[in-house]
Amino acid sequence: MVSADPQAELFEKVVEITKDHLGPASERFIARQIKSHLNKDPEQLKPQDIPSLAEWTVLAIGLLTDDQELIDSYTNELLKLTK
Repeated sequence: MVSADPQAELFEKVVEITKDHLGPASERFIARQIKSHLNKDPEQLKPQDIPSLAEWTVLAIGLLTDDQELIDSYTNELLKLTK
């Protein structure tokens, strides 16, 4: 579902990218990353927040896997959302 709110739509895109790489718990994982590390609600996410979000999520994912290819692919997909 695409939202009329660009910030909510950005969050939805981040969730979809994360689901492709991490699976079904992605929405909860990303929402927690945004709230904990960016100190905002997920629907307030802006393109300029993406690089910082990518850094935090890469740290968290790095604790779960040593698959550098997955981590790099995920990061690259997220950073495309800043353009």
